[in-house]
Amino acid sequence: MKKILKSILLIVLPLLFSTTSQSQVLISLIFGNALNTPKIEFGLVGGLNRSYLLNYNGSTGLNNFNLGFYFHILLKNQSYISTGVLVKSNVGATGMPTYPVGDPDFDDVFKDGVLTTKISYFYVPIMFHQRLNDNRWYVEAGIQAGLRNKAKDIFDIETNGGDVSYTRSVKSDYHNLDFGLIGGAGYKFKKQIKSMSAGILYYYGLVDVNRADDINIKNSSIYFYLKIPIGAGNKQAKEDESVVD
Repeated sequence: MKKILKSILLIVLPLLFSTTSQSQVLISLIFGNALNTPKIEFGLVGGLNRSYLLNYNGSTGLNNFNLGFYFHILLKNQSYISTGVLVKSNVGATGMPTYPVGDPDFDDVFKDGVLTTKISYFYVPIMFHQRLNDNRWYVEAGIQAGLRNKAKDIFDIETNGGDVSYTRSVKSDYHNLDFGLIGGAGYKFKKQIKSMSAGILYYYGLVDVNRADDINIKNSSIYFYLKIPIGAGNKQAKEDESVVD
């Protein structure tokens, strides 16, 4: 157990301070063998999510990419705890009207523009993960907490000279933490315990993430993901089968 915890820390700490997803992939590949045991599955997770800002009038969904790592921790038979960290993860929305920033020239240029808000979080899901009788389909549900990293508003306007865009940091406008409910279903590509899988999750934020008193904004997101176990070879797969038996 100490060896596992040490290996987890060696991955988590560099990732929390990393600014690139390439670092995450490299570290995960290095320590994947140490983290995969008969009762623990470790790997990379990534995909596309479409996010929304609930209660934000005029907003529409925003497409984002996300990347992280996951753990499936065996409880009993086909029941697991599913957790991990989404290190590269954006939420937000687009299609909103722009707002004045106090510069008359700027405000005049972008007064008829479109506003996009992107908020970056480190998300940590903690879900009960139940595999069904064929060991391929599974369902999972639980909670998800997020630590805000960055936030920005992007002003866009189409003019005769082409598209004009301006990005403004709004990190101070949003609370540090997000929290909500998450759940969904997935399918494993192989019947063995550790294999690639794909699925869908829905996140519904329960807390107001905006600091303004007159605005109540909650995050929500639909995730389409692919999970790839790292360090789980043929020998490991046989050990996994023995756990179920």
